[in-house]
Amino acid sequence: MNATAEKFGYPKTTVAEFEHWAVLLRPAQVTLGSLVLVCRDAATSFGSISPEASRELQRVAAAIDAALGAAFQHDKINYLMLMMVDPDVHFHVLPRYAAARTFAGASFEDRAWPGPPDVTQALELAVDVQDQLLQELRTRFAAS
Repeated sequence: MNATAEKFGYPKTTVAEFEHWAVLLRPAQVTLGSLVLVCRDAATSFGSISPEASRELQRVAAAIDAALGAAFQHDKINYLMLMMVDPDVHFHVLPRYAAARTFAGASFEDRAWPGPPDVTQALELAVDVQDQLLQELRTRFAAS
């Protein structure tokens, strides 16, 4: 796996793996259920991913939508491909919520709704809550 995936905690934060993509729990949760979608190809620009990775991306996005929808009933999903610091092709996947969501007995708000997300701000999640979130999303991906 590449350095970008490792920076985001791979393999510990792995939610689901596909042939050309890995779905990771984003350690700094911008919104509840924030993910990082990392391409396994040795590609540093979106236009240079393999045709196979490109074809698989639709299936991966559908799985993400289904898993996050089942877990948290998101209102929108933002896919941000920033790649300003981490060079490998990856997206920050941020479910968006018009109203607060409850998970593990706590309420989580999308503070920037309906505007663009602020990726510099993170929700405060205790380690045990982050572990529960990882397990919840793994279960949802396995079911889809």
